[in-house]
Formats: sequence, C-alpha cells, structure tokens
Amino acid sequence: MVKSLFSHVAQWVFDLDHTLYPPHMRLFDQIEVKMTQYVMDQLKVDRAEADRLRTHYWHSYGTTLAGLMREHGVDPDPYLVEVHDVDMGHMSPDPELATLIKTLPGRKIVYTNGSAPYAERVLEARGLSGLFDGIFGVEHAEYRPKPERAAFDTVFGKAGITPDRAAMFEDDHRNLAAPHDMGMRTVHVAPEPHDADHIHHHTDDLTGFLRQLV
Repeated sequence: MVKSLFSHVAQWVFDLDHTLYPPHMRLFDQIEVKMTQYVMDQLKVDRAEADRLRTHYWHSYGTTLAGLMREHGVDPDPYLVEVHDVDMGHMSPDPELATLIKTLPGRKIVYTNGSAPYAERVLEARGLSGLFDGIFGVEHAEYRPKPERAAFDTVFGKAGITPDRAAMFEDDHRNLAAPHDMGMRTVHVAPEPHDADHIHHHTDDLTGFLRQLV
C-alpha cells in the first residue's frame, strides 16, 4: 500500500540530523552547546540570554545562524566551522539503512541546514558515504535556511530535483511545508507524529519505512 504511493518517485531528498541518524545518538546535543556558546561570544551575553535569543531565532527564522546573520550581520562561514566541530565517536553505522538507500530507484541527495562538510562526516560515521548523488548544505542555499521556500528553490535547482517526481524525508515538520507545496511526497521522521496537511506520512523508524518501499 505505502509502496504504491511512491511509485512515481525517482528523486529522494533526505535531511541529515535526526533523519539519517536517530535522536538517541544525541549528536546534535554537542552542536546545541556550541551554538549557544557562539551566541554568547559574539553578542557578549550570558547563557540565559543566549538561550532566549536562540529560541527567538528558531521561531522567527528557522535557525540560529539565520537569526545571527539577519539581526547582527554575523559571518556564516566561521560559525559553520565552529559549531560543527563535534565528536562522531559515538555514532554507529547502519548497514541495513545503507542497503535500503542504495536500492531506492533514481537519484538521492542529502539537504541539511548544517554544512556540507559536516554532513559528509556524519554520513561516513553512519556508513552511508558514497550513496548520494549530491550533498547540499545551507551554504548551497545562499545561507537561507529551511523552511524558507527560496532555500528549497535554490538547492533543488542546483540538484536538478523535479518536485512532482520527488520525496522528502525530514524530522522538522516545518521543513516539509514548502516541499509539499512544490508537489513532493513528504515523510515526517520523528518520535512523535505531527498532524498537518503538508505531511503525507510519519515514521519513527526511517529504516523500517524504507523497508516498505524497496
């Protein structure tokens, strides 16, 4: 049943964090600490104010970086290097997930609000290197973050994605609204479902979901 709903899909777009690895691996916890420290250092504020600002940036712009750029003119490149300098030692490969992604028909890309070099490190740690036709970070979206429609238009244009023949897998439900409006099949990958018209499918197990498709 589910497989038939993806029969037209020949292009597969995967988010990275909490999508191609599960939240319990807690890699993003390290990034959260570094992002907060970066806000503290750049804006000369204490931790409580940095946390408040990051919440504001997330709700207003989609990411901490977008808020820092738009409200404070922060250079994105040093930020991306600093916050993604994290330890991958606790990450584990997923051979079944690798096999399933490899088996999907057509082209596959990764599109993350992080940086492409960081994504490459995560994919290596998960045993997923060499499976994707392209790896796109926020730098490829001219530093516009998901969920902005312009960010998707830019990256999908560079990647050659045809939305009505594509599916997107993403943990942040906000980031599926634009792909849905563009005509993509949308899959929310998260521990808890989110009820919204722009979400076609929900799963808390990406490997198990892909198993139904191949």
